[in-house]
Parts: sequence; structure tokens; C-alpha cells
Amino acid sequence: MTQKTQNYKNHRRILPAYHYLTYGLIALILVAGSLIAFKGERYFMGAVVTLIGLTIALIGFFARAFALKAQDRAIRAEENFRYYVLTGKRLSSNLRLGQIIALRFASDDELAALAERAEKENLSSREIKMAIQNWRGDFHRV
Repeated sequence: MTQKTQNYKNHRRILPAYHYLTYGLIALILVAGSLIAFKGERYFMGAVVTLIGLTIALIGFFARAFALKAQDRAIRAEENFRYYVLTGKRLSSNLRLGQIIALRFASDDELAALAERAEKENLSSREIKMAIQNWRGDFHRV
């Protein structure tokens, strides 16, 4: 499978079946349950359907949040190691996690200077990504 070149404009990954279909169906369950509960004569059945929808929504949200947190921890370790290999020093403890995550897109040639600039100027993750000249794709994050 050939991977496209990544850049700031196309680095976000949307999975339509997950982001649109799944959350759309969860919303539909919540709306249907609410309508059954408040518009019909089956209040208990509507409340149960609504609770099931809410439970599915919470499971989906937390499963995604936990997976992203694990990926964030791995990225922090990888980028700290990459920075150490390139400079012989650890990344500054003043860098926020979002900044470190954004730095993963920087090429090896520009990582050290951009990390120092991010710390000194307190750049946002968006500003860091916009400043990258030679984009290093991350095709593994979901």
C-alpha cells in the first residue's frame, strides 16, 4: 500500500465508518429513546433505550480517549529518544505534551531548533506544525 506524502493540510485522519456512521447511529439511538420516552406511552422502554445509547456513547468516548492517551505516552517517549539521539540531551521538561506530539512531524534536521523555538516562544501545536518545512509523516496514529 502506497502512503501519500503527509503535510499540515492532510495529516488529520478521519475514518468515516467510525467518526460519522458510529456516532451518527449512537445519536440516533439517543434521539429515538428520548422520543419513545417523552412522546409515547412507553416511558420505561424509552428510558432503557436512552440509557443504552448513553452507555454506548460513553464506552465509545472512553475507549477512544484511553487509546489516544496510550499513543500520546508512546509519542512522548519516542520523541524524547529521537531528540536525545540527535542532540545528546533530553527534551525540555517545559514543553507541553501537545507541543511534543506536534514535533513528531518535524524532520530530524529541524527537530532540535524547532523544539527550542517551541519552548522559548511557547508555540501552540498548530504553530509548530505550520513551522515545519520538511514534514515527517505519522501514518500509524489513528
